Amino acid sequence: MTSRTDRPSIVGPESPQQPYPLFSDTVVVAGFGRGSSDLGIPTANIPPDSYEPVLKATTGYEASDTGIYYGYARVDVGNAKALSACEERNKEYLKDRGGSNGSIVNPQGRDIDFTFGASLSDKDAGVVYPMVMSVGWNPFYGNSSRSAEIYIMHKFGGPFYGARIRYVVLGYIRPELDYVSVEALIADINTDVQVAERSLARKEYSKYKDDAFFR
Repeated sequence: MTSRTDRPSIVGPESPQQPYPLFSDTVVVAGFGRGSSDLGIPTANIPPDSYEPVLKATTGYEASDTGIYYGYARVDVGNAKALSACEERNKEYLKDRGGSNGSIVNPQGRDIDFTFGASLSDKDAGVVYPMVMSVGWNPFYGNSSRSAEIYIMHKFGGPFYGARIRYVVLGYIRPELDYVSVEALIADINTDVQVAERSLARKEYSKYKDDAFFR
């Protein structure tokens, strides 16, 4: 169990070094819903075929491939094709259709409405924002399988399951840890966000916000 106060304020060299930058274009899938309900930090879950190449690329470069990464992300409105992709990529998690209009009931009994981001505002969709990405086993919750979720540093108007999400990973913050309490976990996540913001403020990192990948 971990409770700590000493954290670096900035991580990484003055410019991204191998294996970064790492780019991915995928869709938002269903997660456990803990980011919003337990932590007050809503996240966008991404499928294994998106984050596993990141883990493979960083093996040997970081102390651990799982952990907290930072970079930029952009969300865009998806389409009906995205729902099929969500179901296929998340078979082990999604249980069955529970309603109309793409509504799905997961094993936790939570109704998931795949809107593909149709309700996103102009400030939500099509804008590149800083992000932190957690990849791993979530030891505090004792997950039996690996997962990945992205916290985008922007207050969205609502969920956007099925939306398109593009992201670039520019560096690594820390390995994943266990915690003495949910409050300690939240405090470390908030520190991750601050560290990412300061690290991304450097010129050689901030330029990726305008990278052609996001156009």
